[in-house]
Amino acid sequence: MKPDSLCGCYVLLRIISVLTLATPAVAGSHLPPEVQEFIANRDLCDHFRGEPFEGNSPEQIKRREFVFQSIEIYCPGTDRRLAALKKRYKNDSGAMKRLSGYEEKSEK
Repeated sequence: MKPDSLCGCYVLLRIISVLTLATPAVAGSHLPPEVQEFIANRDLCDHFRGEPFEGNSPEQIKRREFVFQSIEIYCPGTDRRLAALKKRYKNDSGAMKRLSGYEEKSEK
């Protein structure tokens, strides 16, 4: 496989694993759909924020661009959405339990 294919395969596998891991917990606790969506997006955001992007080889430069683009897709507005969801679901213990696991100020 080419490095491009590996990168695409890795991202696809990561998205599937995030959604698979989120599904049993989400289904079991009957979280509101907007909380489920937030969890899936925020988990992807946190994943890409933690990805290494050092180096100057062509592959590393391409990877860095991909990581930064992914952060732009999944991360903007998550602090605001987290605060709004906590306010809306303050009386829903299941939602609050899941939402309390996220840092409130992740955006710079």
